[in-house]
Amino acid sequence: MSNPDATTPAHAARRALTQRLHRHGILPTPQRLEIAAMLLAEAQHLSADQVMEKMLRCGAVVSKATVYNTLGLLVERGLLRQVSVDSSKSFYDSNTRPHHHFYNVDDGTLTDVEAPHLCLADLPPPPPGTYACGMDVVLRIRHRKL
Repeated sequence: MSNPDATTPAHAARRALTQRLHRHGILPTPQRLEIAAMLLAEAQHLSADQVMEKMLRCGAVVSKATVYNTLGLLVERGLLRQVSVDSSKSFYDSNTRPHHHFYNVDDGTLTDVEAPHLCLADLPPPPPGTYACGMDVVLRIRHRKL
């Protein structure tokens, strides 16, 4: 007898996510699938702590180490971008297209800035024997005091 849930949209989405992880060389464990499903469902910027909070709120059983390890793996395999806004704070960005960010220091939010909107002319050449493989620009902003 066939599984009636095998044709539901949720099952199809889970199967597609499993295949996507496989294509990126990631073994799709239940915890990795939960974390990836939450992060890749929409364009968003979340810290590791925010990912952990969301996972716990939805009832997932996952350790902090698993969250950090999975985030690192998703970044390493190109499914997420890690955006460091200062030496102690990083976000994980589900938008992997080339772009930059505004970081609001007052409220801790990160907002995308499309790459063509930022003119970066006359950049210096990289040191001999190296090449530029990417660039991340984070513009720190604050709310105006009235």
